Amino acid sequence: MNKITRAFIGVLQHSNNTYALLGRQLSYKSDLSLDKIYPNARLQLFTPPPPPPKSGDKFNGYIPMDKLEITYSRSSGPGGQHVNTVNTKVDVRFKLAEAQWIPEQTRQKLLQVLANKLNKEGYYFIKSDLTRSQQLNLADALEKLRTVIRAQELDAPSGPSEETLEKLRRRQERTARQRLQLKRDRAQIKADRQAPSGIDF
Repeated sequence: MNKITRAFIGVLQHSNNTYALLGRQLSYKSDLSLDKIYPNARLQLFTPPPPPPKSGDKFNGYIPMDKLEITYSRSSGPGGQHVNTVNTKVDVRFKLAEAQWIPEQTRQKLLQVLANKLNKEGYYFIKSDLTRSQQLNLADALEKLRTVIRAQELDAPSGPSEETLEKLRRRQERTARQRLQLKRDRAQIKADRQAPSGIDF
């Protein structure tokens, strides 16, 4: 025990089997202390109840956390020694065919679009190591998942407008003219290198 600790204990007054400093008991904990609000908390994930269904068969953004398999690992990239000590990279996976929280029509589209990205067991993976925080990386992975799902619910894009087609046509003509001009310039350079023919010295 060092001198500072002994001096601090000397300042404390012993009364009623509790230590008191400046009239305050050091053993007291408020009902709002973190230990009581978050017992055994270490990034415990809580899934709120799903929102009420809306009209239409659209994805409402609700992702049940108990239906996902979430693992953490060491993140890559720069970040100093903190990278080597904390598992901040997030890997989220789930079986797409069994995801009942995705509307049926949207799920069938996803099965077709993501067929090459599913493994043999039918799992779809999403990874995120954007930040050095597990919670922020998890939020980023879930937002990526929402973006992938909502992309399949968008209406089919209409064809390009007449103005866009005209711009593309002019761009192609300009590119063709430039290509032909470069060929002519190159041919002229090669022709200038040749010795003149039909001249006697």
